Parts: sequence; structure tokens; C-alpha cells
Amino acid sequence: MSNSVDKRSAHIIDVLTEEFGASMAMDPAAFRRKFRKMAASPFAFYRGSAALFYADQRGDFADDRFLDERTGRVWIHGDLHAENFGTYMNASGQLVFNVNDFDEAYVGPFTWDLRRFAASVALLGYSKALSDAVIGELVAGFAGSYLTELRAIADGGDDAIGSITLDNADGVLRRVLQQARLNTRVDLLATQTTVDNYERRFSIGDGVFEVDGDTRGKVVAAFQEYLGTLPATSTRPRPLAAQIKDVVLRKGVGIGSAGLPSYNLLLEGHTQALENDVVIYMKQAQVPAVARYSTDESVRNYFRHQGHRTAESQRALQAHADPWLGFTELDGVGQLVAEVSPYAADLDWADVNEPEELTGILADLGRAVARMHSVADDESSHDLVDYSTEEAIVAAVGSDESGFVTHLVDFAHAYGVRARQDHQLFVDLFRNGRLPGI
Repeated sequence: MSNSVDKRSAHIIDVLTEEFGASMAMDPAAFRRKFRKMAASPFAFYRGSAALFYADQRGDFADDRFLDERTGRVWIHGDLHAENFGTYMNASGQLVFNVNDFDEAYVGPFTWDLRRFAASVALLGYSKALSDAVIGELVAGFAGSYLTELRAIADGGDDAIGSITLDNADGVLRRVLQQARLNTRVDLLATQTTVDNYERRFSIGDGVFEVDGDTRGKVVAAFQEYLGTLPATSTRPRPLAAQIKDVVLRKGVGIGSAGLPSYNLLLEGHTQALENDVVIYMKQAQVPAVARYSTDESVRNYFRHQGHRTAESQRALQAHADPWLGFTELDGVGQLVAEVSPYAADLDWADVNEPEELTGILADLGRAVARMHSVADDESSHDLVDYSTEEAIVAAVGSDESGFVTHLVDFAHAYGVRARQDHQLFVDLFRNGRLPGI
């Protein structure tokens, strides 16, 4: 191998070891499964290696003329790629298609979100055998719609499109929302629980385990602490006296949660009818990858623990977050708590292959990201970002819209190549036993 390949391979090992080393030591088998999933494709590798991406933003790709004191300090999603969008039921009872999965959210440069998404579009386009020219047009469409929406919001919102809902969605995104609308709480409960002797309990099976009395006691105590973190203005009916009917341990949940325990709690619904029961999860929150490459101590010191950070970030970035969203501690470790929503549906990119459809979807996603960035600022209930992010970003771009678009298009192409090369290096490292600890 050449010196440059050796150097990059060593860098990949160092970054992944720093990010996952402690967790790998606790559950090597879980990380072997995670890494095999990452090995499947460049996009899968990119999804699972956010830390490598952020290390590069402080290194080879550090030049960014659109960052200043304010635009470098925006509440960002932290892992904004094409597969982190889907539906949810907001606090107003409305189905929304938007960004989801806020486990990596933090405060940092707004362009890091946009770059991460743009590179994911390049990888997605490459996997669909689209030309570089078409990929460039798709990224440009996303960047243009992002900026147009953000400017409309900054100007007062009259021209802003707003949230993507059944009222304004069309094409593929409307179909996803319609599919989510068909989901029911009864269907969700049927997949996770059984009714025995007139009482509902969790089903025990693959990845789902019973808990002992001591563990249940700790989870129940943590749940009581969590109740105090729920918004006082929540409109969702609360369970009867927050009665816990059952608790189980879940393992192997998601590519980003390898090795981490997660507990599901079955709650009595707002009536005694069994179809109203609610499932919530309590999962250990982790240090977000972007935080390792941020030097802002005021951001780091703002949060009590990672569960607090994740919940506060989601509330900041979603206009109407899940009213069950909260946080707690379990054995001294921060936990995120939220409902297992019956109304979640993801966009399946395998069903979208032609540039015409992709163009429309990416324009919608550009608007969705603009809404997300604009929500968490001086007009929200959070004081960590105490100025208008949309005004700051619009001012930083100024009249150089074409330069801004070109910046993201060029980055998408360059980092798409980098990620595909890194994927191959990662596969070689993994298959030859060069990743320590697994």
C-alpha cells in the first residue's frame, strides 16, 4: 500500500477506536454486527461513521467561508443524511414528514449539517448509477430550496412553505404520509405484546428479554424522575397514574446503538381499554460525534448529561416535538425517554430512482432542513442559541447564492469520492482483523 493509503487507514482506525472503543470492549459481538452492516455499502459505512466525517471537517475540509461567530454556533441535527427523514405525529395531532433521529444533535457549524447531507446525496446517486452532473443538480436543488425557505422565514414567513404535511405534500412524500396514516396503535401493540388473562404484556423473543426485580426497580425509579421532565403544556393524555404494566430489556436496536441496553415500558393508556396502552423506550444516550470536534465549553456545560442533551436538542429542532419526550438517569448514566410511535414511516429510497422524482423530494427536504435550523433560536424556549439563526445564515451567504450552492455541490462530489474510498479501506481493515477489540 502507498503511504497515503496507510496513513488514511491508520486515521480510520484511530477515529473509530476513539469513538467506539469503550463500547466495543463491553460488547464486541454487537460491534461485529454493526461493522458488518457498515461494510455492506459506502452509504451504510457513511451512516455509521459520523465521527470520521467530523474529524475531516476539522482537517482536510476545514475551509468554509460561510461560517462566522453566529453561523458556527447553530443547533444542528448532527447526523443529517438522506435516511434520517420520516414521519411522526406532532403534539398537535398532525402527521409531519421531517428530519428524525436526533441522537447526534448538538450546537455547531450549520454547514456541517448541509455538507453531511450533500455527501449522502452523492453516495445515494452513485449507488443508483446517476452521473456526476445529475448528482450535482440534485445537490444544487436541495441547497437552493434550503436557502429560499430560510430567506422566506427571515423575511417574516409569508412566503415560507412550512412543514411537510398531508395538506401540502405530493408525490412520494405524500404516499409516505398516507402510509403512516394507515398505522394504528393496535397494530404496534400486536407486534410487541400479547394479552394473557385479560392483561397486556410484552412478548419475549429475539432481542427482547425479561428483567429481574432489581433492574425493574431501577427502571421504575428512573421513570418517576423522567415524569418531572415532561413539558407542562403537553396536550397528550397521560396514562392512568403513570401505571407501568411491564418492563423488558431490548438489545441490538439500530446501527448506531450497538451494544447499548434499551428498556421498553408498557404503560396503561388514558383509559382502561387495552388498545390505548402506550409503549415508551428508555435508552442510554451517547456523546454525539460532533461534540468531539467542538471546542465550545459553553455548549458542553449547558447539558446535565447526554439524555438531557438529546431531549433538549429534539425539542429545540422540532417545532412540535413528541409530548412524551423527556430524560432521566439510570445507574448514573443519562437516558433518553420517548414514545415508540405507531405513526413512524420512513422514506424508502429504493423506490425512488429517476432524477425527476429525486429532484422534487430533495427540494422538499431542503425546505424541511431550513425549518429545522430556523426553529432552535432566540424565538424558541431555549437560551443556548440566543439570536435568529435564519437571519445569521442569510447574512453570511449574502448575495453569493451561487457560491453557496457551488460550495455544497463541490463538497458533495469530493466527499462522495472520499467516503467510497474509505469504505473500501474499512472493509479491508475489518476483514483482515486490523480493527482492535473485535
